[in-house]
Amino acid sequence: MIRVSIPSQLIAYTDGATRVEAEGASVGAVLDDLDRRHPGLKFRVVDEQDRIRRHVRIFIGQEEARATNEPVPPGGELLIFGALSGG
Repeated sequence: MIRVSIPSQLIAYTDGATRVEAEGASVGAVLDDLDRRHPGLKFRVVDEQDRIRRHVRIFIGQEEARATNEPVPPGGELLIFGALSGG
């Protein structure tokens, strides 16, 4: 299982949970599993072309994931962050 940290702006999809578990060997597979368990969550993280949205950052451990095909090690951790913007 992969441990996934959910940002506050997405916890409505996880019934308030900030940490959940999912399965998958890549970022995309983990997001697919999360979406099966928590419908609607994936579309808030990736766009229609399966690219990580501009305002979202995903880390596999301490390394930033740039694409959904990046591998996630078994027992790893995926951190999803909503980027802050404004002036």
